[in-house]
Amino acid sequence: MINRRVAHPGDNDPMTDEPGIVVDGSALTTAEVEQAAGHRALIAVDAAVWERVRRAHEQARAASRVRPVYGRTTGVGANRDVVIGAEDVVIEPGTSPHDLRLLLSHAAGVGDRLDARTTRAAMLIRLNQLAAAGSGIHPRFPAALARALQTDALPEVHITGTIGTGDLTALAEIALTLVGRRPWARGHVPPVVVGPGDALAFLSSSAVSLARAVLACEELGRLLSASHVVAALSYCALGGSAEAFAAEVHARRPHPGAVRAAAEMRRILWYEGARGPGRRIQDPFGLRAFPQVQGAALDGAAQLRRILEIEINAAAENPLIDADSGAVFHHGQFSTAYPALSLDHVRAAVHHVAELSAARLSDLVEPDLTGLPAFLASGPAGSSGVMILEYVAHDALGRLRHSAGPVTLGTAVISRGLEDHASFSPHAAGSALVAAEAYRTMLACELVAATRALRMAGAPPRGDVLAAAFAEVNGRLPDVRADHQLGDEIRTAERLLDDLAAV
Repeated sequence: MINRRVAHPGDNDPMTDEPGIVVDGSALTTAEVEQAAGHRALIAVDAAVWERVRRAHEQARAASRVRPVYGRTTGVGANRDVVIGAEDVVIEPGTSPHDLRLLLSHAAGVGDRLDARTTRAAMLIRLNQLAAAGSGIHPRFPAALARALQTDALPEVHITGTIGTGDLTALAEIALTLVGRRPWARGHVPPVVVGPGDALAFLSSSAVSLARAVLACEELGRLLSASHVVAALSYCALGGSAEAFAAEVHARRPHPGAVRAAAEMRRILWYEGARGPGRRIQDPFGLRAFPQVQGAALDGAAQLRRILEIEINAAAENPLIDADSGAVFHHGQFSTAYPALSLDHVRAAVHHVAELSAARLSDLVEPDLTGLPAFLASGPAGSSGVMILEYVAHDALGRLRHSAGPVTLGTAVISRGLEDHASFSPHAAGSALVAAEAYRTMLACELVAATRALRMAGAPPRGDVLAAAFAEVNGRLPDVRADHQLGDEIRTAERLLDDLAAV
């Protein structure tokens, strides 16, 4: 959230001071995308953007008069050598028939509809990419996107039809909505004209896939942060050993994520983390190997965030129009191998972390490790206690396992063999969202069990940080010891994880 001088095309007084997310094509963060997705921030465009976009558009028009420019003077895909008829090129300011046909032919949206959060995120990302001024698009398109975001006008967008070389079908639907050829799902802005070159300039992006990846990245980051607190509560319930988190141990094998995870455990546990062997000479792996496994996921998530922040600020349209020199570059920046491979890595890393959560949950229902009744049951003989939590957690773990499989091992050969590689980053992003949902359920199950164990033992955490976190959890999770339905508690625990992430 920053303050900058911003302008809106057509304003009588274009310079205003506005707080919020300022789009400038270079500094958008994943956190800001998520904030905008939740409709929690004003959107403004930096005043300097409009001149850059206008200049790039003029350079693209000038280049099209003297040389072939893909998608402007030619068709697309295997039609790259087909020259557009002169009547399609010169119509300005009227609608370009070729560009309108291109949008209509590519808007083959089927499958599930994007939710409002993802749609807003995708629109912001595409606006920011266009603000980087490499597409040569007419300024009216980014201006219309900005107005839509500012008024919460949303198009209807489908997710099927993208393989990691550009979200062509989804972006065609957004573009057709902006030009008045598709109805708005919510609100509306005045339709804009699609001129020569505007269609491909708008379509040449993976903004929708990136939006899904960003939301998954931010969600997984929150859950990984919360997992330190949940694991610390399980540590207290299980009487764990602080030796596994000692700075001296991790200094001898200093992977950044593992060092960070161990330091977080020391900070959160504090009093409970005083050096000592705990109840056992060696703890189960769910506690003892936590920094190593968690660390790999932390490093993976950090790398994913770095990659995504490059992508959402990129002028990656093909061709690239250099606003300063007027040079045109045909290239392969549409490839999303970086985010696809990073998403594959993160999902696999989170699966390992989730397996440790399931292991700690099993430890929490084991009397030999807690000194408490089996399944933390309270009541007549044969009471089940929290037995069912393991079933719920392993159901979620199964879904996470299926989502963790790599999507980047396949490819596609399409458009008469011209386009012979695809990253399938959209599928990697969708799988990451599934993984995050499953991991949230698993952590919630562990949190319910750890809270119950600490209550039954009558030994709440003593350190300031963890004691405060436990007080919050203790106040919101009902303390019902007799056998009862646990669904509401799991759902409450899922919501609590967002608060624990801030600890």
